Amino acid sequence: MGYKISDVISYLEQIAPPSYQESYDNATLITGNSNSEVSGIVCSLDCIEATVEEAIELGANMIVAHHPIVFKGLKSLTGKNYVERTIIKAIKNDIAIYAIHTNLDHVAHGVNKRISDRLGLLNTKILQPKRQLLSKLVFFVPEPEKDKVLQAVYAAGAGKIGEYSDCSFQVKGTGTFTPSAKANPTLGERGKAQEEPEIRVEVLVANHTLPKVLRKMREAHSYEEVAFYVQSLENENQEVGAGMIGSLTQEMEGEEFLDYMKAKMNLEVIKHTSTIPRKINKVAVCGGAGIFLLGDAIRAGADVFVTADVKYHEFFDADGALILCDIGHYESEIYTKELLLELLSQNFPNIALYLTKAVTNPTSYR
Repeated sequence: MGYKISDVISYLEQIAPPSYQESYDNATLITGNSNSEVSGIVCSLDCIEATVEEAIELGANMIVAHHPIVFKGLKSLTGKNYVERTIIKAIKNDIAIYAIHTNLDHVAHGVNKRISDRLGLLNTKILQPKRQLLSKLVFFVPEPEKDKVLQAVYAAGAGKIGEYSDCSFQVKGTGTFTPSAKANPTLGERGKAQEEPEIRVEVLVANHTLPKVLRKMREAHSYEEVAFYVQSLENENQEVGAGMIGSLTQEMEGEEFLDYMKAKMNLEVIKHTSTIPRKINKVAVCGGAGIFLLGDAIRAGADVFVTADVKYHEFFDADGALILCDIGHYESEIYTKELLLELLSQNFPNIALYLTKAVTNPTSYR
């Protein structure tokens, strides 16, 4: 039995949950039936007509692209522009298009990690971690059941803090309750006050996993009514956010780093501000349009900030604090297609996977 498109989507959304995407984004299944069996997947930065034609020629019925071909609602499908022509061609040929965009930008192992790896950066971390993505789950469990329930919530995704798993805080106490005449108590009797030695357990939970964690907690718990509460947190999630910063293996002069980056990222040209008098060690990156992170890069002590789509007057904002580099949107994210291929190959070794050969860069240099 083969894999369905929904299986591929489910796997990718575990890696980069849709809830991590920006509000303007459209990271989702754009065309296709999620119940269709997958015959092959083309991995691409963009999905345009050439990408769909490539999938048809390869016998693949799914395209996983970083950039969504549809950002805004379509009011007609007449083929009047490249977006409508791409969608029409995909639908006519039963090609599913799935986009995994800013949600993949925002995870620690995503787009910016791939750029950092190309540049050989060490000790990388998220440049602008996101807030309000975590909750604290507090529940109460009889002492003999503690390990069973804890393992259930850990397996569902709770208790992770950076590189540490199975994290919790536990306090012993006494639980009291009186079952009603209609109750079906695991411990105690109807109408009689009961005291039980219990453990208060606190764990961190990523909000997108909370429904599953609560379901597994209830399934593992013996009580008819489980006592728990959930508290939203303002904590930064160090594993989710925009941009990335890391250190070079060895310091370089400014011009030396620019030549190094040109080779590592296979660049034809770099737009940048003047070099700075100090040596280059800390490098901040953001694939695509990332000028909104310039202040974060400066505050983090970056010597260079590498991004794309920088406007003329925005270069002035670097103000000598670092070297601001615009390497091009396509050029900054082109290696995302390799990331997608690697991620899919780890879980779907029996599906035919392809890197697109279509050059989708809309800009040229001379």
